[in-house]
Amino acid sequence: MGNYRSVFISDVHLGTADCQAGQLLDFLNTIRCDTLYLVGDIVDLIAMQRRAHFPESHRQVVHKLLELAATGTRVVYVPGNHDEFFRRFCGQTLSGVELLYKAVHTTADGRRFLVCHGDQFDQVVRCSPLMLLVGDHAHGLLLRLNRWFNALRRLQGKPYWSLAAWIKSRIGKARTFIRRFELAALTAAEKGDFDGFICGHIHSAGFLRGEDGLYCNDGDWVEHCSALVETTDGELQLLQWSDQPVIVMTEQNAPAVAGAEGDRPVVDVLTPSFIEQVNRIAG
Repeated sequence: MGNYRSVFISDVHLGTADCQAGQLLDFLNTIRCDTLYLVGDIVDLIAMQRRAHFPESHRQVVHKLLELAATGTRVVYVPGNHDEFFRRFCGQTLSGVELLYKAVHTTADGRRFLVCHGDQFDQVVRCSPLMLLVGDHAHGLLLRLNRWFNALRRLQGKPYWSLAAWIKSRIGKARTFIRRFELAALTAAEKGDFDGFICGHIHSAGFLRGEDGLYCNDGDWVEHCSALVETTDGELQLLQWSDQPVIVMTEQNAPAVAGAEGDRPVVDVLTPSFIEQVNRIAG
């Protein structure tokens, strides 16, 4: 772990108590990359309207991102739904950071990936990620439990472990939403003539391989502390950056969409206008 061609992170949620800013700062200080993509929800402006939590560690993350942009790293910011305010500045460069509504990334081996936050698919999959546990308040409670649980683990000398992710992985509604989201993004990439789709939004890092495309989700820095990285030869990997940073998956062992007829029920509900927008970006 060290030098990468490109790095993708999202769902940092700076400005909230649930943000793992210390872990992210350690990650940013450790790795080197040519291009850093900030794939939305970097700053949680929605939560900050209710209550701002912006300690020194959060400010250090912002300073580090600006430092990277000023010292040769290309930093691309693709705003999400929690930092949607910044979408009004898309097309501009602020303090060396490029703001884009969506981006197209070409890997070292020539593949083209569409990069966007992923909230564009919420209407398609008919569920918001913050409604997975019966609403925003329940999700917030789960994250607080996760924070308290890991504070106790630290006192016991144990490493970070995501209680929130463990609970959600055992809720059928959450698993159904995640799969529908993955299929919608993968279908948009394939119909838009891309080799794949890179996003965040649902706090669930992973790969999914279709017949003509690869879905990649870089995860989050609230529950998982994960990032998507591209090696110098173009291979995509998922890292989890906790007490013992590890490569948790590579695209080579990405699970494939099963071949049963009912496995892709979402493909026909993507509107022609959405696919047309994808194709315009491809051009």
